[in-house]
Amino acid sequence: MLHRYAHHYQLKSIIMIQKIACAFFICTLLSINVFAQKVKVDYKSNVILVDGKELAKVVKIKDKESFGLTSSFELLSLSGEKLIVAVLANNFSTEEGNADLYYRFSFLPTQQTGIFSLGKLSAEKNFVKLIGESGIVVNNSLDAAKVEEFLARKGKSPKVEITYDLVQRSRMGKALILDQTRQIDQGNVLIGTFENIGQNGATSSYRFKLPSGLVVATVSFTGGNEAQNFTVTTNKDRYTQVVPMKTGYGKVFAASEGMDPNRYAIEFIAHWLIRNDYL
Repeated sequence: MLHRYAHHYQLKSIIMIQKIACAFFICTLLSINVFAQKVKVDYKSNVILVDGKELAKVVKIKDKESFGLTSSFELLSLSGEKLIVAVLANNFSTEEGNADLYYRFSFLPTQQTGIFSLGKLSAEKNFVKLIGESGIVVNNSLDAAKVEEFLARKGKSPKVEITYDLVQRSRMGKALILDQTRQIDQGNVLIGTFENIGQNGATSSYRFKLPSGLVVATVSFTGGNEAQNFTVTTNKDRYTQVVPMKTGYGKVFAASEGMDPNRYAIEFIAHWLIRNDYL
């Protein structure tokens, strides 16, 4: 008798739990339906509609540089004020197989900027959906606080894609260090420059650049021309390593006017950068 009563009580408990779970599921669906926003575009007027209400206008501009394969986007208020300009950010790299492109958004009224990803095949649709769901357009303009939150929630921090355009020249000749101008010459062609960026005790630090001004490497070493190795960070691959350096160069005499005191070490480093296609 007790066993039958216990079984009956257990069955009622299970049914009650199922009812509660079902009610919770229904409430969840209702809340999703309440808060979900329907974002679409009336392509006759290019007006973005959120839950049937007009929000702003979107303008698609095909990029001439890509022969129209990519586009830029502008968001205009209903009164015609330009609110956002979104342009392709070519200096950011995407992972292999990634179906997104990075865009730089400039929020003009609030003077804020950020990087966002849009799908390659549906960039305009993604742009409209992103803006429509963001809530940043308030009273026909942008709300600075909401833009700040939008940047924090949806903004991206992609890796910088550095484009190296090495100077065309004969790579067989010896690189020459031109002390007066802090230039590096190979075969009578300017291929780079260097600058001393600091001295900390016996440690010297230098920066090497392409003629365009692009920094290719930052180097530090201890011991001047007698240094046994140097530490180099190359911007191309964001890699830091310690490289052995040939010693026994000797000191640069003060009588050598305008000559960098570490010029023999610099010469060695320049040749290493050339051999490894950094310069």
